[in-house]
Amino acid sequence: MLIKFVEIANFRKLLSVRIDLAEKQTLFVGANNSGKSSAMLALRRFLVPRRCPFEVHDVTLCHWPAIDRIGQSWIDAKRADEVVELTLQPWLPLLPALDLWLDVDAGEMHHVRDLIPTLDWEGGLLGVRLRYEPTNLGDLYKDFLAAVADAEALRAAATQTHAEKMAAEGQEMPEPKLTLWPSTLVDFLSRRLAKSFTIRAFTLDPAQLQAPLNGQARPQSLPAASLSLEGEPLKGLVRIHDIPAQRGFGEEAPRDDDEDAPAGSPGSRLSDQLRSYYSKHLDPTKGPDVKDLGALQAIEAAQDAFDQKLTESFEAAFSEVEDMGYPGVTDPKPKVSTRLKAIDGLNHSSAVTFVVDVTPAEGEAAVPVLRLPENNNGLGYQNLISMIFRLMSFRDSWMRVGKAASTNPAAVIEPLHLVLVEEPEAHLHAQVQQVFINKAYEVLRAHPDLKGTKLRCTQLVVSTHSSHVAHEVSFECLRYFRRLPAGMVSRIPVSTVINLSEVFGAGNETARFVTRYLRAQHADLFFADAAVLVEGPAERMIVPNFIRHKFEALSKSYITLLEIGGSHAHRLRPLIDHLGLLTLIITDLDSQVAGTTTSALPTPGAGQTTNNTTLRQWVPAQADVDALWGATPADRTLEPAGDPLFAVRAAYQLPVEVTLPGAAASETAYPYTFEDALAFDNLAFFATLPGSGLVAKFRDAIAAGGGAAAVGAAMFEALKTGKKAEFALDVLDAETFETLTVPRYIAEGLTWLQERLKKKQIEILPAIEGAAA
Repeated sequence: MLIKFVEIANFRKLLSVRIDLAEKQTLFVGANNSGKSSAMLALRRFLVPRRCPFEVHDVTLCHWPAIDRIGQSWIDAKRADEVVELTLQPWLPLLPALDLWLDVDAGEMHHVRDLIPTLDWEGGLLGVRLRYEPTNLGDLYKDFLAAVADAEALRAAATQTHAEKMAAEGQEMPEPKLTLWPSTLVDFLSRRLAKSFTIRAFTLDPAQLQAPLNGQARPQSLPAASLSLEGEPLKGLVRIHDIPAQRGFGEEAPRDDDEDAPAGSPGSRLSDQLRSYYSKHLDPTKGPDVKDLGALQAIEAAQDAFDQKLTESFEAAFSEVEDMGYPGVTDPKPKVSTRLKAIDGLNHSSAVTFVVDVTPAEGEAAVPVLRLPENNNGLGYQNLISMIFRLMSFRDSWMRVGKAASTNPAAVIEPLHLVLVEEPEAHLHAQVQQVFINKAYEVLRAHPDLKGTKLRCTQLVVSTHSSHVAHEVSFECLRYFRRLPAGMVSRIPVSTVINLSEVFGAGNETARFVTRYLRAQHADLFFADAAVLVEGPAERMIVPNFIRHKFEALSKSYITLLEIGGSHAHRLRPLIDHLGLLTLIITDLDSQVAGTTTSALPTPGAGQTTNNTTLRQWVPAQADVDALWGATPADRTLEPAGDPLFAVRAAYQLPVEVTLPGAAASETAYPYTFEDALAFDNLAFFATLPGSGLVAKFRDAIAAGGGAAAVGAAMFEALKTGKKAEFALDVLDAETFETLTVPRYIAEGLTWLQERLKKKQIEILPAIEGAAA
């Protein structure tokens, strides 16, 4: 048995999404504010509500006007003395809900007997809906109208007081602004949500399950009169543990004496976790066995010795009290006694210390042991140790290790263990991030009863902003959260979730290439607002500087820049299409003699073709060089219908008008690659640029002159043997680098990207009267 997927509706940015969960570990990735945290919070709100109660802001904002209209209809009916029919029907499209779909084998039916929808069900998908809804509509109606009546009475009293004050002073005065609670039903719920709402569970029919449409889930409808399940249907079925993003390292955590508090509660430090773990699994006073007798005897002996010492110490003080006439003959006599608990030894901030390596001084026989308290260790180590220990504690709590089994021997071990970890990369170096994500699942399964069995399943869900974490797992485990701006699906920004296991298919060579490539590059495609794919090392070094100095708005955006040649860039197409990621491809013309693979100096009317697979197969999907030169900006841009956010544009060398040093007239030059295009747009710069190798050959070609064709031919020959990386370093080293003109084809592409990002960043549009929420 495992959780196949969840569908979340009407929760924050998640208006309606499906999130598939992998069998072992699932990674939530996406740009900032794309909905990853909303998804993690929804899982906590619905699955562990005791530790994570709902707030009114959890309801998707576009539904607030509808809720307020319900409240206003109640007020209007009350004023008109009309009877209100209280029904859940108008609430159903607005209520936060989580549909949990399980994949259950026929032999596991006894675990889910309360969730089986029909007698015909014999295994497979099984669904339960958890919906946050009014506990009692009648009580909500009465409480809201009573609060409104109180507010109106108070407002009337304020108005009367103001009128009396104006009459007494004999002058007109503006009535002071007064906003009283509750102004609307949403305002009322901002204070009374927990009292007025509860989570109820409903069975779902697998036969009515529908696949998402255009990235939006389509949860099945339930009638308003549907009967909810009694009790807690997931109790005994799923065990949930979580590590939130806010972990409070470097601070003293407040003392928690609640023995029932979960190990590794939010903000706790390692010493607190050790104390909680000891209390649950190791405390000898709980269900002692033969192995605990020595510890219990030692505690009792220490307690007796301490009692004797205290009695002697307080003897003089009690004698003074007796001189005052107390205690008398019949009065009870005071006695001091102690109660020592084994856990008291861990109940201090230095329960965990770190031993510091010390080199012995000359002639020193013994090396002193130096210790530092827990909060003196680096935040990265604190985070790593704390998370690993929490995972161990989660596993042992689920499997009832140690005293947890003896204190509740009748407890049944749940067949499913769901662990949520939010942003594990906090304070961790890149290498440690990779180690953690590779080892976390192993820690959760490191128990003899969990090895080699499918009877108990562990599913780890991690949300992250780290490309180092993302690239350590396969595409099958990635779930990409994509932002949709206001006006696209709803009047407010919402999110959609893309299952990246569907990008390439199983055993695909492209999938293998892209996976290896991204791991080698440590790219952050999954967290960027846009991508720039460049051809080679020269562009990789110089284009970011162009962006920094020439495109200010673009430099402030979240852009990932990947170096991938034109012969391979197209292999990223399935991934970029699935991500819907705005992309600029800066690539080379790579002209060749038609029908061959022999590179050739670009020449108009020569029937040349391009050797660039990206230009031939992706965008603009043209092989003829003359056709590439004649392509319009629209031809060089791929914009899928129905998705205004997504577009791919190709930028490659185009004919450029140049004037050679000392020449009187301009000529048309036909660049072949980035380096000669940069030189043609900056002839004066390269004519005096010091350097050797390719820079020197370009300098000589410009000095030799003979027209644009001759200079281009000389540069073309130099590029065959020149080292492009050294060329880029020489250019970057120039004092006048910032004066360089950006090659026209690159400038056009970057300008296009900058304008598209500006459009994309407008996420909240003015509300349109009558628009659908």
